Amino acid sequence: MLWAQGTPLRREEIGRDLMEARAGADLEAMRLARWGIRRLEGQGDPRELRGFLGLHRAAVSGLDELLATRPTGQDFDAAVEEFRQLAGQVAALSPLVRAAALRVLWRLCGLSAPEMLAEPATWTARDMAEGCEALRFVPLGRHGRAVWVDAGPPAERVARHLAAVTAGIQDARHELARVADWQARAQAAMAGVKGDNAGRVIRALAAHPLLNAAMLEESAGISRDTAERMLARMKAMGLAREITGGRRFRLWMLAG
Repeated sequence: MLWAQGTPLRREEIGRDLMEARAGADLEAMRLARWGIRRLEGQGDPRELRGFLGLHRAAVSGLDELLATRPTGQDFDAAVEEFRQLAGQVAALSPLVRAAALRVLWRLCGLSAPEMLAEPATWTARDMAEGCEALRFVPLGRHGRAVWVDAGPPAERVARHLAAVTAGIQDARHELARVADWQARAQAAMAGVKGDNAGRVIRALAAHPLLNAAMLEESAGISRDTAERMLARMKAMGLAREITGGRRFRLWMLAG
């Protein structure tokens, strides 16, 4: 979403910022990344748009350039009400289908600045997962770039949207299969390690795309020293890799 709206950040940079703020990054893009990740993780009620967008934290005197183009106060509430009324006209559609219309209605009602793509994309990703117990949002991944900035007749928009949904879900399934394959390979490679610490570390790495030693300590229920030793051992075996290249706030992910 950030790439689509012209404020790109690498996954590694976003993950590193979750551990420790870094100088030199685009602070506005990083704020959007933090907001988007938290919302895709399940925070915020999509039905309460003011809270979902985090507008209660923005003082009028300190609005940045993008937020300054968004209606405020009663004008924002009126825009939300207009959006809800229009959204009601497509409420009977499948959640996967109506997202294409809802993104258009979001822009028409002016809920976000015209160049702010991440907000409606995140909201509709959550809305598409309505009623799904296994997913908090429907992933479009890189394929979303074809629809987050879209134009043309409605039929073509819906076709592009459904193609992006299909491709995004296929990519997600491939990623899950890759992680499952890695987990089986790691378990076989570390079968000779005594105790159950290896299994705990493997499960933690499979469950979290990015983590540091402190996170591994907590999620695996092991000591910090054990976490660091296990990560170093798995790196030597080609099962894990460190992506920051630093000595502090290092982040790890599975390799292969």
